Amino acid sequence: MDTSIGALDACNATINAFGTLPHDTVSTIQTSLPPPTSAESTLGRHLARRLLQIGAAEVFSVPGDFNLTLLDQLAAEPGLGLVGCCNELNAGYAADGFARASSVGVGACIVTFTVGGLSVINAVAGAYAENIPAVVNNLEDAHELIDTAIATALKESKPVYINISCNLPAISHPTFSREPVPLSLSPILSNQMALEAAVELAAEFLNKAVKPVL
Repeated sequence: MDTSIGALDACNATINAFGTLPHDTVSTIQTSLPPPTSAESTLGRHLARRLLQIGAAEVFSVPGDFNLTLLDQLAAEPGLGLVGCCNELNAGYAADGFARASSVGVGACIVTFTVGGLSVINAVAGAYAENIPAVVNNLEDAHELIDTAIATALKESKPVYINISCNLPAISHPTFSREPVPLSLSPILSNQMALEAAVELAAEFLNKAVKPVL
């Protein structure tokens, strides 16, 4: 999902959330965090809390002029870690790898607009990009779009995008104090017989190979 938050502004930061939902679990957005104070009810802190609630405790980032305010807001949220990366592609692959290795199956990275977004595109393509566009032009819709994007990432096991104008992350709004609607997803079960047959065929093929290469 391509989510633009705020007026059409040249200053944007992009959050790329990559996720692969585990096949044997039911994912639920946690709501155990304490309610935010008025000073914490900013767009950036709202996004940070939502990332924590779905298990993305580490955000892989490449700082730039137009995402520094957002990074400051994320860093102010207790429990959310920022991992600096050498470049955007590394950040994208790190987020993808974090999602694949974690029990909750979700990771996130933050880069600057345009050049940063283009630099991370190979990692995004590798995670199979979501291509449903959406535009939000005011703060009243921001909380819905953030929650919808996160829900889509979990439900579809695909990346989502949240584009945030650089003048919005530190702005407070009453809607960011709301708790999210609990999200429950049905587990995706594998066909055990088909899986075992595939493993046997693969092992048989490899065992017959003279010089197998994986």
